[in-house]
Amino acid sequence: MISITYGDERIKKSIEELESKDPEIYRHVMNAFLNIREDTACGIKIPQRLIPKEWIKRFSINNLYKYNLPNAWRLFYSLSGSRIEIIAIILGCFNHKDYERIFSY
Repeated sequence: MISITYGDERIKKSIEELESKDPEIYRHVMNAFLNIREDTACGIKIPQRLIPKEWIKRFSINNLYKYNLPNAWRLFYSLSGSRIEIIAIILGCFNHKDYERIFSY
């Protein structure tokens, strides 16, 4: 069983707001959730050294995946749990400009 949760309420709210602000991206995010449930490794694994230190502290993560969305948006998630239950923790959904700023590209 795979469940999806949010890293915090702010992330949940920002994704929910996409439904009215950008319905197309919201639809793609919801589709990404389905894909992550079907295959937790469907995203691109980010090397440990590139995970923002702030995220490691804030979310207590040790892995990070990037799921590419249309229009240069990115969805980030981390996996935790056991073989029986895997939790995909949604850490953020960003446009390309914010993505570059966070990852110092």
